[in-house]
Amino acid sequence: MRRTIGIPLAILAGLLFIAGTGRAQNAAGMLDITARITPTAARPEPVRQFTFYILTKSYADIAKQVEADDVVPPRDKFIDGLKVSKELKTWLKAHDTLDLTVPELDKLLTADDIIHTPEFLLAYQRSNSGGVTSGIPKPKYKDADKEDHPEKYEKEKQEYYTALKKFIQKNPATISGVELELDAVNPQTKWALLISEQKKRVQKLAPEVAQTKYLAAQVDTDLEGHAFVRNLAAGKYWISSLNLDANAGDARVRWDVPVTIEAGQTLRIELSNLNSTDTLAALTP
Repeated sequence: MRRTIGIPLAILAGLLFIAGTGRAQNAAGMLDITARITPTAARPEPVRQFTFYILTKSYADIAKQVEADDVVPPRDKFIDGLKVSKELKTWLKAHDTLDLTVPELDKLLTADDIIHTPEFLLAYQRSNSGGVTSGIPKPKYKDADKEDHPEKYEKEKQEYYTALKKFIQKNPATISGVELELDAVNPQTKWALLISEQKKRVQKLAPEVAQTKYLAAQVDTDLEGHAFVRNLAAGKYWISSLNLDANAGDARVRWDVPVTIEAGQTLRIELSNLNSTDTLAALTP
């Protein structure tokens, strides 16, 4: 009768662990990166000692999500918060502009806009003051009469508005130059500051989110622009420079390149101008 040789459970568990580890290692993939930039009218240069981040999500999408979570106020809410007349707020909401200093403003303004919006009326009066415009009506009503003689005040005010409206309609060229007197109440300045501050917050926060939530690995290139990433689980990744530029001569670029890692295989990829974003071109209007 043959005797069965038993294997202790502890040894068997160890063997199974080693076998499982070997299979896991065989299932991992590797990434072989070469990064070069070609300046204008020059040879390609290695991207030396530069950090690349292997992400599980596109950095562009991460930045978009961070921006979506850091919302600037809706346009109408922003207008409601301005320290201007209610008439100007109404006008701004009805027109697709926040910049009251553009030369084309005179094409947007009507005689009624000027008469019934205090900021426009004051700007029109200033731009046509000092005798530069002949025949322009002058107001006869006085602020002192507003309390003491309200009926007289209102009558003379309406007479002035009627005369001024006719004058503007006959002389539309007198609206030109109004924008030069509106800088102090121009909402575009404040709106541009809000947008600028939001972009700064996104530029600061997006790299942090990328590294804390979506980072699979990071690696530095050597003096030849080469880097090697081992033990990457099979799947889709993005090779990213985050919001950092790689420079060579007159070239400034960033990468956010998708790659697919297969189990047990080495993927070789070359990063160049062709699969990058030219940050200088992005800044050019």
